[in-house]
Amino acid sequence: MTPERTPSAIDALADDFVTQLAPLDPFGATALGLPGYDHDVTLYSPAAMEQRIDLVRRTLAALEDTPTIDEIDDVTKAAMRERMSLELATYESGWDFADLNVLASPLQGMRDVFDIARTATVEDWTNIASRLGRLPQSVDSYIELLRHGAAQGRVPALRQVNEGVKQAREIADPETSFFVSFVASADAQAVVSQAPNAGELSTQLSEAALQAAAAYGRLADFLDSELALQAPTDDAVGRERYELASQLFLGARIDLDETYEWGLEELARIVAEQQATAEELYGPGTSIDEAVQRLDEDERYLLHGTDALKAWMQETSDQAITDLSGTHFDIPEPVRTLECMIAPTQNGGIYYTPPSDDFSRPGRMWWSVPPGVTTFNTWREKTTVYHEGVPGHHLQLGQTVYQRAHLNSWRRLMCWVSGHGEGWALYAERLMEELGYLNDPADRLGMLDGQRLRAARVVLDIGVHLKKPCPEEWGGGIWDADKAHRFLSANVNMPAEFVQFELNRYLGWPGQAPAYKVGQRLWESIRDNARTRAHDNGEEFDIAAFHARALALGSVGLDVLKEALDH
Repeated sequence: MTPERTPSAIDALADDFVTQLAPLDPFGATALGLPGYDHDVTLYSPAAMEQRIDLVRRTLAALEDTPTIDEIDDVTKAAMRERMSLELATYESGWDFADLNVLASPLQGMRDVFDIARTATVEDWTNIASRLGRLPQSVDSYIELLRHGAAQGRVPALRQVNEGVKQAREIADPETSFFVSFVASADAQAVVSQAPNAGELSTQLSEAALQAAAAYGRLADFLDSELALQAPTDDAVGRERYELASQLFLGARIDLDETYEWGLEELARIVAEQQATAEELYGPGTSIDEAVQRLDEDERYLLHGTDALKAWMQETSDQAITDLSGTHFDIPEPVRTLECMIAPTQNGGIYYTPPSDDFSRPGRMWWSVPPGVTTFNTWREKTTVYHEGVPGHHLQLGQTVYQRAHLNSWRRLMCWVSGHGEGWALYAERLMEELGYLNDPADRLGMLDGQRLRAARVVLDIGVHLKKPCPEEWGGGIWDADKAHRFLSANVNMPAEFVQFELNRYLGWPGQAPAYKVGQRLWESIRDNARTRAHDNGEEFDIAAFHARALALGSVGLDVLKEALDH
């Protein structure tokens, strides 16, 4: 850590942006851990969106007129210019008005914000009651947004609309609604019972939950009876839209055609490495599928029940933090706490949420366990713990939040570039292999399984959305959803439901899925350039110092990262 610095005019501008955005996006404020907005909701109407975009425009204009005083300012200015210019370009393309997909759109965000809500006190549940009561406004504003987009010819693909209907119907059903079960849980009622007006608050929560569920019912009806009638059946978004989305997720311009060819080569290389590892495990001639089947039946790598899963996640994570702290990384004390959680959702995802600004909410690794799943294979997921925890997302994001001494609040809390973050997490998986944490060939096969999926996503995502020629092995002709499904099924060891969900995700969120593997590629290129410079200068390359310097920058676009580390 560098000594605390006096905030600059650039810092003041960045901090002011965060302060002004918070009341315009209360859900985002909650995600950042900013107090004072947990009772309110984000609105998605065109007018509300224009308010947020106007703030971006004004900040970007002021940024150009504000001088920098040091290298930290230089990076801040470059990062803000890069992020905000792309945000404006995306808005001006009109596709923000068609923001609907199966994983990361307002449909999910309006529900998911309650996963990170504070729930320890009566005040917390009073805020939740208020937010739930206002949620119908948020839902109705989202309908207004999508209706406006449709009027401008911006409509999400039919596949995304139909899946959105299913998700909204599930949330709307009082028997299955998350909102209803959330406020009726034993944990919730135990806190609410301590309120002076316990009965009134309990009733308010129950009524608000039903109102929120009913609002999702209106959303489902709108999607089903109105938007679906206007939705295109073609999943591909085309080159122009894809190039913008790719740059937004990577913070870098790449040659999409070269990257597609690289994806095919990288996939073949990983499959060959998997084959060699399968034979290392069980002898010459053993296929990858045979090795996977045997590992899945091996009790040494089996956990039974979510309690055992949670304990294993925590133990594995804690051990990595203990081992790496002070050796390969300087991990500040608050960042050494990572909570491993079983998520309240049941969609099968594994994800990370960063700590709040003051670390009162620690970084958390979440495992969303599908209904009926009671056994878990550690050989598949040890690398995932490193990806989501340390040295992956938790180290990266936790350290960024911690750097209050010299990073402003926009750099610490708000700036997130998928290619930087997810690329680092994949880079971290390979790093743990290099450090000997995946010496068991079973764990290494699990890491390769994940890397194979990420390489396949580069091929699939670019191939389908740019309508590139499909290799004969996967059907020939031009890539489409059916060929993509066969291709994905052949390259992942996952249940059919997961494969379909993942495919739907890629088709509705163009450019995001490749950011993982392409981000890893760019991270490795930046590291290799740093190593070459050190050798050219007659110096020994210090990889620990490289990591410290890189992580100290926070999450920035990968072009900005490269420029900052090249000096």
